[in-house]
Amino acid sequence: MAQLHFRYAAMNSGKSTMVLQYRHTYAACGRTGLLMTRLDRAGEGIVSSRIGLSADAIEFGADTDFAHFVMAHPGARVDHLIVDEAQFLSAEQVDQLAWLVDDQDIDVFTFGLLSDFRGEQFTGSARLVVLADIVEALQVYPMCWCGQPARMNARVTDGVMVRDGDTVVVGNTDPDAEVSYVVLCRRHHRAGRPYSPAPAVTLVG
Repeated sequence: MAQLHFRYAAMNSGKSTMVLQYRHTYAACGRTGLLMTRLDRAGEGIVSSRIGLSADAIEFGADTDFAHFVMAHPGARVDHLIVDEAQFLSAEQVDQLAWLVDDQDIDVFTFGLLSDFRGEQFTGSARLVVLADIVEALQVYPMCWCGQPARMNARVTDGVMVRDGDTVVVGNTDPDAEVSYVVLCRRHHRAGRPYSPAPAVTLVG
């Protein structure tokens, strides 16, 4: 029986690497699947991981009808669907994925962030938590600058952590970028401290 899966994590946790591993494993078994994503940092129509792995993918948009797209796909019948950046799904699109599972017996694996830079759940993630048969946090936690497990995503603009703005702004983890993202523990996300404080300088003599 097909199932709807949702696996989530903070940034820098190896989420996209796992997506690519799923794609490889199912392809090696001879199964026919589709890999879809949205707004990957490497560009349109690609899933990329920070360890250098990548694969071509189908870019979905805000108006993509997953039920129609998968059922109308040419060639062999699709038996599984892998969706990266699932936080960008709408609630309606998650319902379409559930229809593919329940009515068409197609396995659907989704991967994404649970919360945005403000600490609020993304719409797609919230709906997946409700509907998915399997909801699982990835067990590889990135580390906050203080050494504690980081579960929060923070947006930094010109070196300052921001809490307002558009939900979707593509950035990277490069601290020199105009808009960058860092992962923080809850304590330092609440405190708005995205970086380790500079060490104190002791003058001698």
